[in-house]
Amino acid sequence: MSPETALPESGRPAADVLAELARLRAGDLPVRGGRVTAYVYDTGRDAVHDLAATAHRELLEVNCLDPTAFPSIVALERSIVAAVAVRLGGTPATPGVFTSGGTESIMLAVKAARDARPVEGRPQLVLPATAHPAFRKAAHYLGLEVVTIPVDPDTFRADPEATRAALTPRTVLVVCSAPSYPHGVLDPVEKFAALAAEAGILCHVDACVGGWVLPWMTDRAVPPFDLSVPGVTSLSCDLHKYGYAPKGASVVLFADEALRRHAYYASAEWPGYTVINSTVQSSRSAGPLAAAWATLRALGADGYRDLTAAAMAAADRLRAGIADIPGLRVLGDPSVPLVAVTSDDPGLDVFVLADQARTRGWFFQPQLTYQGLPANLHFTLTGVTDVEALLAALADSAKAAREAGPPDVPSDLIDALATLDLTAVTDADFAALLTSVGVDLNSEATPEMAFVNTVLNALPPTTRESLLIRFLSVLYSTPA
Repeated sequence: MSPETALPESGRPAADVLAELARLRAGDLPVRGGRVTAYVYDTGRDAVHDLAATAHRELLEVNCLDPTAFPSIVALERSIVAAVAVRLGGTPATPGVFTSGGTESIMLAVKAARDARPVEGRPQLVLPATAHPAFRKAAHYLGLEVVTIPVDPDTFRADPEATRAALTPRTVLVVCSAPSYPHGVLDPVEKFAALAAEAGILCHVDACVGGWVLPWMTDRAVPPFDLSVPGVTSLSCDLHKYGYAPKGASVVLFADEALRRHAYYASAEWPGYTVINSTVQSSRSAGPLAAAWATLRALGADGYRDLTAAAMAAADRLRAGIADIPGLRVLGDPSVPLVAVTSDDPGLDVFVLADQARTRGWFFQPQLTYQGLPANLHFTLTGVTDVEALLAALADSAKAAREAGPPDVPSDLIDALATLDLTAVTDADFAALLTSVGVDLNSEATPEMAFVNTVLNALPPTTRESLLIRFLSVLYSTPA
């Protein structure tokens, strides 16, 4: 990319800029219509999306850095936190923070736990194998040690007794999920909260994906999972998932004000303006805050009940339909509109199936094996998902995948990657390695990832992480 391409010498007309943006977006997955079963959440209500976009634009340039300069952000955040809290076991006075997403909400919960309960030595974070990697990221950034506990291999729920055995004087936070993202199942929150309280340890419920769908299941039995459960001290809930707000919207709730204060950060150690932050970020646009507020008000409780019922109906139909596709089965008993599908047929590779589905206009999210839990495809469903079309594509893709067979991955390649010294490999060398295994980052064709996913699936997690970091580095590097 030349300097002239990156920044034109003279400003260009708006129509030209938007046309170029449209060209760049041409290869993106669609964000509406339900054919992408991860990453995006669609209400199917254009007026709600348009309202959120307008509200976002109204506060686009408002800076959340200083709430005394822009009091609107205080009013909006109070309103959102109260609305979430009263549905999740709290009251309008329950303390919370509006954040940019589940990772930031989790980061603040971990920071609050670390600072609220100082321990001798390195503090520990105890979490299930199915807990979101955001907890590991928070531990990495904040200097905690992660202690991983197993989940039941059939139900995929975390094991309370294994958690109890893992507690030490250095444990500052116990984590459970409502639900876990990979399989959509609820951990036994009451048992986790009780054992944490008994040990005098804080307990966080990760309800990022389920927190704004579980409260609206009026016709289904939902086990207690929120702040109403004794011993739950914090909870995260993403509004840009089943709250259907644009990206950049999450809430972390705390059981008391003192714990929330430990999530804050202040610094007076410089001669500039006084720094006080409620989130990890400092300067940030209030656009997502306004968009989330507008979405909540536009949909209301009735809207969320309707959207949840439609999403759950889609999930029920998908689960029933998968039973009719030879070689495929659902993992666990999901409690929300998340479904994980695996194959017990050696001739039916789920990674090849995902590639076949991509050529048919569908995106099914691959999930790798971990601690004996099988590789699978993840489906996040909403009410706009055309399940009959999805099932047809799934069956057709499964047939094609069985005919194609699993990828032929040389064992010596796995061995070579497992022992490869990545510190001695430049980004250019790694790009050449990717090309040699069929991954062309400059190609505009639909990527075929079955070979790559099969390779990653055969490697230990630490090697996967190293390879993925190098992949990201190459992806964002400007070609010479």
